[in-house]
Amino acid sequence: MNKAEEIAISGIAGTTFMTLFSHLVSAADGENFSEPERLGQLAHRLIPKIDKKQSQALGWLGHYGVGLLFAMVYVELWRRRRPKSSIKNNLVVGGISGLIAVAIWKTTFSLHPLPPRLSFNKYYVQLVPAHVVFAVFAGIGFQLLNMIKKETEDGRKQDQ
Repeated sequence: MNKAEEIAISGIAGTTFMTLFSHLVSAADGENFSEPERLGQLAHRLIPKIDKKQSQALGWLGHYGVGLLFAMVYVELWRRRRPKSSIKNNLVVGGISGLIAVAIWKTTFSLHPLPPRLSFNKYYVQLVPAHVVFAVFAGIGFQLLNMIKKETEDGRKQDQ
């Protein structure tokens, strides 16, 4: 598989499971931790002329776009085997990514002229495990894709 496929599969898998995790935490806590909804809300407050559906679409596009950016970095690291993609390593990479995400969200909220009302500390605390989930599932996507590639190549060799 080529690098673009690895990035796409890893990014989509990681972002999807991260979003599911955030929705589950939201349901358990009674507070909305949905990253796409927060991004849409921030967009709508910056550009009030866009309607709710447009701002929601921007939030989802932004969320998956950032997921692909994180996956781009991860795939580059995994291809170089620094660190190798494994559950253990991805837990650590996810934790580090979560801390980076907290810094990015803190900066975003502090610079935004109309930040949302929410329990910021609770939001930041859930971001770290959410990014651990992202890294683990992005890694699973990467590993599965490469297993399929290897099996396909092995099958072609046997056919020759």
